[in-house]
Amino acid sequence: MRKIVLAGIVTLGGFLTANAQCTTVSAITENFDTWKEMNKCWTAQQGKAMLYPSDKRIIFYSMSSPGENMYLVTPKIKGGTYTLTLDVSDNGGETTLELFSIANPSDTKSYVSIAKPSKITGDKKTYEISLKKDNHLGLKVLLNGIHQAVYVDNFSLKPKK
Repeated sequence: MRKIVLAGIVTLGGFLTANAQCTTVSAITENFDTWKEMNKCWTAQQGKAMLYPSDKRIIFYSMSSPGENMYLVTPKIKGGTYTLTLDVSDNGGETTLELFSIANPSDTKSYVSIAKPSKITGDKKTYEISLKKDNHLGLKVLLNGIHQAVYVDNFSLKPKK
């Protein structure tokens, strides 16, 4: 019995250590090419829809649940001014992308919009963003139809000089 309890404590300690290794960053360059599952320092909030890495990109997929609030949340970012670029496209229909500053990914009350929703047109998007303090950045995608998908790739967040 002691071995089972000890194994459980060691396993739990491993999970806590893994999450503690996510440090605050001052830049992110991610093309998602090597992701088989969500990176432990990023958070996917999908509701009844799906948000997952596949085909060397991140896919937001509505399934039969259009209108879900779906967020991809970055690791914590140092406060400052940044330039964000990313490739974002969809498979048709009405889709939008909105950016949020997020103090705590598990508390939706801490989500503050920093860029109004913009229509996804298949072009590279560029944003100038300012974080007053260390926070996460959230990408909210809204899919308005069933079986819609949005694809995010080549995420680059660089400090503005």
